[in-house]
Amino acid sequence: MRLMSTVTNGIKGAFRIGQTVSVLGRTGINWLRGDRPPTPRLLRQTFESLGATYIKLGQFIASSPTFFPKEYVEEFQHCLDRTPNLPFGVIKRIIREELGRPLEEVYSEIDPVALASASIAQVHAARLVSGEEVVIKVQKPGVENILLTDLNFLYLSARILETLAPKLSWTSMSGIVEEIQRTMMEECDFIKEANNLKVFRDFLHDTHNEDAAVPRVFEHCSTRRILTMERFHGVSLTDLESIRGYARDPERTLITAMNTWFSSLTQCEFFHADVHAGNLMVLKDGRVGFIDFGIVGRIKPDTWQAVSDFISAVMVGNFEGMADAMIRIGITRQTVRVDDLASDLRRLYQQMDRMVPDEVPYEAEQAEDDVNHILMDMVKIGESHGLHFPREFALLLKQFLYFDRYVHILAPEMDVFMDERLNMLH
Repeated sequence: MRLMSTVTNGIKGAFRIGQTVSVLGRTGINWLRGDRPPTPRLLRQTFESLGATYIKLGQFIASSPTFFPKEYVEEFQHCLDRTPNLPFGVIKRIIREELGRPLEEVYSEIDPVALASASIAQVHAARLVSGEEVVIKVQKPGVENILLTDLNFLYLSARILETLAPKLSWTSMSGIVEEIQRTMMEECDFIKEANNLKVFRDFLHDTHNEDAAVPRVFEHCSTRRILTMERFHGVSLTDLESIRGYARDPERTLITAMNTWFSSLTQCEFFHADVHAGNLMVLKDGRVGFIDFGIVGRIKPDTWQAVSDFISAVMVGNFEGMADAMIRIGITRQTVRVDDLASDLRRLYQQMDRMVPDEVPYEAEQAEDDVNHILMDMVKIGESHGLHFPREFALLLKQFLYFDRYVHILAPEMDVFMDERLNMLH
């Protein structure tokens, strides 16, 4: 059986590599003919046509200004992870195979219309036989094999390029592919996501935080490929009008969300690394709901002190302190002058301060662009001084900038770094 599986996977893998080379070949021919948009857009469109791995790779590029040029990071913000819904019959078969028993023994109903469908998984609303409302996240068939095949192909290609062009070894292309592989394979393992949810629930319990919530995992109907979770009903953190129907004080709700996340930096083994508006909800009972723990960040203990110093310096506007901390966080092959870096950060801070005037209406797409631009500018400044940052630092900064945008919507008068209600280093 194992031999047959290996042979089958080998055949599928060879077919997938052939498919990838074919698409890349057609793209290359069109490019040589002059029938081409700008290179970043051409690459993004090619990635979308290649499916799951390359869409995820595009999203990795979009969230990794520490690794990739600005024009590519900006273009891949538009990388679409919307795929056609799988037929409900296929979804039912996957759930049945994973659970090893009839669906009727577990769910009293499953909505045949998907709530969402992306390259790796599809989500359906359902109800357990015990009465609880749930959502079922179902991994699409063959995804993991495709990811492994594609990533092995990319890793081999990166190693060949590094051998042919030794100067590329400093950027460690193969190391980037390994990081992407680690991230993507974790996202495919719903047992790990379930564990992330449980760890965060324990963190909320241990810190006596009753104002925030994460979905409960139903382990008896969750596996590596399906995840059954409590269904949350609420609205996005950016929907101010609807929030007022659930919470009397939207500003206090925002402070709850921020303090919960800040506390997780020091009191939980990871932080939620994707707090965009779709993953933070205001629930009907007024609590803040954190959802989707497929992407989390972990700061190494020896890096945390520098990160903590960086946050402290930002809070009081100490640009020399910010520069000193950035130098300790980054990796460099040269001497970096603290004063020069501090001067550049001061100019960026002034630009950030006037980035979104309070009287300008909030627009989700524009806010996302603002977050990424300021993040890329900060990283670019560091790199102009010879610093290369770990991806976790960029993820951390990005979450701070998301919260800065939410302040403009829900509490435009609040000073994030001076408000005593915020425990940023608690």
